[in-house]
Amino acid sequence: MTSPTDLPPNVRRLVDEIETEMGESDVGVDDIVGSRYDEHATGDSGNGGVESAVRQILAEIGEDPDRQGLAGTPGRVHRMYTELTAGYHVDPERLINGAIFDIAYSEMVVVRDIPFYSLCEHHLLPFFGTAAVAYIPRGRVIGLSKIPRIVEMYARRLQVQERLTQQIADFLQDRLAPQGVGVVVEATHLCAVMRGVRKPGTIMTTSSVLGLFRTRDRTRAEFFAHLERRASEA
Repeated sequence: MTSPTDLPPNVRRLVDEIETEMGESDVGVDDIVGSRYDEHATGDSGNGGVESAVRQILAEIGEDPDRQGLAGTPGRVHRMYTELTAGYHVDPERLINGAIFDIAYSEMVVVRDIPFYSLCEHHLLPFFGTAAVAYIPRGRVIGLSKIPRIVEMYARRLQVQERLTQQIADFLQDRLAPQGVGVVVEATHLCAVMRGVRKPGTIMTTSSVLGLFRTRDRTRAEFFAHLERRASEA
């Protein structure tokens, strides 16, 4: 994991937002001293690999990397990718920050309509949509805001939707040891909309069910009923 002081300020800010509640952070952008990144740099400060590659791509497709509109593009692309992949730098311990509580509650907890944006690792094109996350506690619950943060941590990486779905479920299973976990992710993939089959409106749905969500039909049906209720209310 990259050291926090090695991250550009905009990415450190994103990582800090994912890891901590408002007011909890002890790291401010102004505190990042000696960072090897300059938010307005074009790639001359030790990170020329990405910028050089982008220049080569621009030339390969027949563009002039030095024309006015493209002169700053390599640096902008580099900064964009560091933001979109900030999830690699999130510390799960700081994200959880002790927000797991012993509570005698054993009914289903559902958090739905969690928006996310990610990058398909096959074409580096975006895919985006919503996630629904549910679990049945075994005497331990996690703070509500942590669940969207978990989604964000895994979404801000190069991903495939199937892995993203499984990682969210596995994280909750490992941290809470609940009776079960259910995750459903629905997303639009620009690799299927802008290229290839070019089918606008295509939605991909993936699910991961663990514990009672896998072994008990009634539990799984209750979870999906919550999602159907959301669709009927839309």
